[in-house]
Amino acid sequence: MTLMPVEMLTYGALAERLNISSEAARAIAKRPRLPRSRANDGKALVSIDFAEIQHKALPARSPGGHQPVITSLRAKIEALQTEITRLEATATGHRADFERERERAEQLLAEVLRATADTMAAKEATAWLEGELAALRSRPETLQAEIARVEAMAISRQVDFERERDRADRLAVEVLKVTADAITVKEAKARLEGELAALRSRPWWRRIAA
Repeated sequence: MTLMPVEMLTYGALAERLNISSEAARAIAKRPRLPRSRANDGKALVSIDFAEIQHKALPARSPGGHQPVITSLRAKIEALQTEITRLEATATGHRADFERERERAEQLLAEVLRATADTMAAKEATAWLEGELAALRSRPETLQAEIARVEAMAISRQVDFERERDRADRLAVEVLKVTADAITVKEAKARLEGELAALRSRPWWRRIAA
């Protein structure tokens, strides 16, 4: 039996001799813990006896054999990219809806505050006029014309009060509706952003498997 000489090879040279990748050659050299040293250029050398290495290179595959797999992977990647684009567009639309509804709710809230202030002013004016009317009626010398004038003012103020109160009630209902719409939009936006973040966080091979 002829003994094969021990050779000192780099991982790249070993890979070329065995027709494998450099990573595979490195793994083969590590399994039997072959002696290692350094070449003058600093590259690692491994002492190897090919008679002791039980390795058979895999037959080379035809490049065409991978084409169906590559085509399928590309199609799945394109589908995932399309889905990500769709989710991003939908999330952007919901974000715009939410901002618009929030701005509308803030405007309506300002209207409610103004209407409430007007209502309180009308109520205070009505109370003052009713007090003046009661004071005038309590005097024997009160003139009927003055009483009629104050009564007319009191009625006008009461009408203003009722009108502002109705307006405030309508605005309050509108604010509640807008707030509910804004919450719905916000929840939809958060759900879509969560789906998008989950899709992006998954490894590419899990996205394809899904």
